[in-house]
Amino acid sequence: MPLPKNNLLFGFEPKLTDEQREYVDSIFDNQLTIVNAKSGTGKTTLAVACAKIIGKPLIYVFSPVQEKAMGFRPGTQQAKEKEYLQPLIDALLKINEVPARVLFDEENVDALKAGHIWVYPKSHIFARGTNIEDCTVIIDECQNYTRNELKKLLTRIHDNCTVIMIGHDGQVDLDKPEKSGFAPYIEHFRDEPYAKVLELHVNFRGKLARHADELKW
Repeated sequence: MPLPKNNLLFGFEPKLTDEQREYVDSIFDNQLTIVNAKSGTGKTTLAVACAKIIGKPLIYVFSPVQEKAMGFRPGTQQAKEKEYLQPLIDALLKINEVPARVLFDEENVDALKAGHIWVYPKSHIFARGTNIEDCTVIIDECQNYTRNELKKLLTRIHDNCTVIMIGHDGQVDLDKPEKSGFAPYIEHFRDEPYAKVLELHVNFRGKLARHADELKW
């Protein structure tokens, strides 16, 4: 079913473009939604808003492309991951959630005991050997995952999950962009009955951001 009737999606619903509405409806209708979209199109914020309405725990997966040796850095997993979570934090703030209250942190004992935690950020580096069940999964910046990294992650996910793959094939930060797994997986899933592939084109940040995104090389 699409976005439930009379649900304002934290105030976003009346402002949705046709493309955004199709994206939101797909998240509720399909097991897998893949969105290939430019910066500033609202893709992460809308995904997090939908995850909140779905009501299952949210696993937010990110790729630390500039730190492949992340596991060797000192500190806890949460401490090493925090610098990559700004898009998630921004999205939570836009739906009136307090990140410190709802983000999993093993040191946040009070929030854990109170049952406020519903968002679990994870690097794909720590995915091997895990099972992902009965939750919403947002895989952000998918263009910065290699084929093997996406395969490692996607093969951990059970069918009782809602999965949202977010990326932009025009902003690959890998040393060898041709190794990105995003475009191949778009085509791999395009015709599957449980999946939908979409694009978002309108950058809402403004003329400066839109014009900057037009530069090609």
